[in-house]
Amino acid sequence: MASSLNRSLLRSLLRSAALASRSYASSSTAVAPLGFASAAPSTTLYNARFFSSSIARSLATPQTGPTQIPEGRPSSPEAVHTATYDATSAQSQARDAPVYPDYSKGPSALDKAGQLFFFTEILRGMWIVLENFFRPPYTIMYPFEKGPLSPRFRGEHALRRYPTGEERCIACKLCEAICPAQAITIESEPREDGARRTTRYDIDMTKCIYCGFCQEACPVDAIVETQNAEYSTETREELLYNKEKLLANGDRAEAEIAANIYADHLQR
Repeated sequence: MASSLNRSLLRSLLRSAALASRSYASSSTAVAPLGFASAAPSTTLYNARFFSSSIARSLATPQTGPTQIPEGRPSSPEAVHTATYDATSAQSQARDAPVYPDYSKGPSALDKAGQLFFFTEILRGMWIVLENFFRPPYTIMYPFEKGPLSPRFRGEHALRRYPTGEERCIACKLCEAICPAQAITIESEPREDGARRTTRYDIDMTKCIYCGFCQEACPVDAIVETQNAEYSTETREELLYNKEKLLANGDRAEAEIAANIYADHLQR
């Protein structure tokens, strides 16, 4: 919008200057003597061109505020304008100057000769090899050696019991509802005392994405994920866990499960 206004203003000024020069030239040729008739139009046209070019230059130059404030109180406004103009022009020249990477500076001839005759790169590599040769190894001999696992590690599923041997699951079906892969199937029936008990608790391990939502949703910590990650099978049917399989996993790893839950109880 501002550029279009500047252009329209510039065109109008140029037209007015041209018309003024023509009218002045015609009047000067009519009034001036014969000896000066040819000099007046050219001088007037030069003045008009200079006037129009100065206006165009002032319109094309962006008017910005001062970028640097000189120290102390200035003596006159002209000094402030001159200092500001000098600082602005210097910054604009430094900003608009092309920046090209300097490829002329490289390793000197002595450096190249030293790398060639003294094998500095090879010696540096050998030093790194010898430095790591006397350090203890970082690798372990898996599966005979195993690294530490986090208490939050999500592995094979298991169902837990109370210390009395009673099943913890109350068949609330929150784990079945929250499972994003729909890998859990639960069926229940009432017990003799009126409470609910599960008659079917199946997990399709081929669908499970090990998100841990079932463990987080369980109000009694019945369904958990153990630290066992080695349960590969030869057939697909063996990965369809039923209630008996899950309870057996919980009975086998109850001590480890209880320790992990206690270690993580502050974050739950």
